[in-house]
Amino acid sequence: MNYKVSLAKNPDGWYTVECLNFPGCISQGRTKKDALKNIKDAIKGYLASLKKHPDELVYREVKEVVAVSV
Repeated sequence: MNYKVSLAKNPDGWYTVECLNFPGCISQGRTKKDALKNIKDAIKGYLASLKKHPDELVYREVKEVVAVSV
């Protein structure tokens, strides 16, 4: 299954990555590669938790991610 994630470089040089489909499913890494590996682990943990607690299912379907100028 594929999930949409956002990736941002922080001022300290680390990357923060968030799974947009699962609110609160966030990780980080020193490099993009590390951050993406870590979010995969976080998503797997999130899905394992949902199997144990199906009544707590929180899932957002993300059809499109766009940038806006302000």
